[in-house]
Amino acid sequence: MPRLLFTFFYLFIICFSQAAAQGKGYRSPLQRADYQLIWHEDFTTFTLDTTSWSYQIGDGCPQLCGWGNNELQHYTDNARNIFLKDGLLHIVARAEAMQGKAYTSARIRTKGKRDFRYGRIDVRARLPKGQGIWPAIWLMPTDDVYGGWPKSGEIDLMELVGHEPEVLWGTVHYGPDWPNNKLDNNRYYLPKGDFSERFHVFSLIWEEHQITWLLNDTIVYQRITPAMLAPEPYPFNERFHLLINLAVGGNWPGNPDSTTNFPQTMLVDYVRVYARR
Repeated sequence: MPRLLFTFFYLFIICFSQAAAQGKGYRSPLQRADYQLIWHEDFTTFTLDTTSWSYQIGDGCPQLCGWGNNELQHYTDNARNIFLKDGLLHIVARAEAMQGKAYTSARIRTKGKRDFRYGRIDVRARLPKGQGIWPAIWLMPTDDVYGGWPKSGEIDLMELVGHEPEVLWGTVHYGPDWPNNKLDNNRYYLPKGDFSERFHVFSLIWEEHQITWLLNDTIVYQRITPAMLAPEPYPFNERFHLLINLAVGGNWPGNPDSTTNFPQTMLVDYVRVYARR
């Protein structure tokens, strides 16, 4: 086979395998009339770009054991738990013991590397399901202007608890220290199927004094204004950073049971961050 033809055939196979891995589902436009793309992550390299991402390792101890939720996993940077393949980020939760925990998984964040204040965030992902499985895409404050959690806020772009794989949650946390902390959330039911069956684009439009959640470019809820949080301070006009993780167990999803299959994998196709023009 001539070298040029072989090269073309090889590139075609690579592109075809990536397209197959990225799978069916919704894909959002790269360019947007009202927004300028300021950062994007397509996970097309061989290793995670550590100029944008950092790994969070362990179980949160000693400051926040169980990551504040009595979660059951030990987070690692091991290739068994997090790797890039076919243009996708794979975060894999496994039933294996490590450091006193019964499960391993991975959690990454952009703190100090990619911090944002307002704009639009699109994340295309396919989510796992099963009792005790808890994937999340979320934002935390970079500077803690109002103090420690939850006074400086938390924005949950997407959360899913695996025993309800058709339900999308969006939440903000704010207010006084635990146990008097406050939250405001809403849920969206997928009309057909569940979020493990195909890729969806989970989005957040974050503006001064307002936050809007979207699924596949359609608004699913629009809320969170200073008046809604009163008399508590409104902490969502400061810098935040992005986190992606797959937790196991915890206060909200409950523990895995005999119906939960392992390993469980969360797939992320891309992350795109825009600033309004």
